[in-house]
Amino acid sequence: MKLKRSTRAKLSTPDDRMTLVEHLGELRSRIIKSLLAVTLGALVMFLFYDPILTFLAQPYFDVCKAHPEFGCQEKFLITGPLDGFSTRIKVSGYGGLVVALPVVLWQVWRFITPGLHRNEKKYAVPFIISSVALFLFGAFIAYFTMPYAIEFLIGYSGPVTAAFTPNKYVSLLSIMMLAFGVGFLFPVLLVFLQLVSVITPKQLSSWRRQAIVVVVVTAAVITPSGDPYSLIALAVPMYVFYECSIVIGWFLTRNRRKDLAAHPG
Repeated sequence: MKLKRSTRAKLSTPDDRMTLVEHLGELRSRIIKSLLAVTLGALVMFLFYDPILTFLAQPYFDVCKAHPEFGCQEKFLITGPLDGFSTRIKVSGYGGLVVALPVVLWQVWRFITPGLHRNEKKYAVPFIISSVALFLFGAFIAYFTMPYAIEFLIGYSGPVTAAFTPNKYVSLLSIMMLAFGVGFLFPVLLVFLQLVSVITPKQLSSWRRQAIVVVVVTAAVITPSGDPYSLIALAVPMYVFYECSIVIGWFLTRNRRKDLAAHPG
């Protein structure tokens, strides 16, 4: 007796339909693949933990060297026996997510692809590349502004001696890099919403004043350090990206109309 392997429904156009069970099965498959990619990435980060921690700690060490009055040393302080290991796990987890980001974004795109027209699916590779590039650029900006944030936080703490634990420092830097990375994905979301006709470039153009307020408030909320340097470093690029998304939206929607006119089916 020959067993036949079950296959998931493959959709080629938005007019096709999937049942709820098929949707859940597809979602489960994408989540499992994403988790496997993150796990493999975390394993790589775990093996190369020492040089990675040295790289992440450099902003703090630079501040200690430049400001001897802060009393901090170019070393971390461990206050508990599990601090070192928990920091390794944290670095591995966050690093694994960054390493697996292309795979995760590809799985997200594949999950939403059935709802797009054929001419819209060709943006898969640009979507992945631009998302990864913007996320890494945002993480780099967070890393670059971290010394200024540390100087601000220590300088306004009063007469104290700074002695950071690796766990808390890595948590702050990781959340900063994650916040900046997600914030820099803002234009990708706007371009996608224009691509699927949820919003239009004309609407975004008319929302400029509101966008400035939303961008500043969002930057203030998602920036964990609360210092003005990080706020400015996140808010300014986000608004620049907002303007760029309008220009890209005009271009894409114009091409979309041409494609639909050339291939009405």
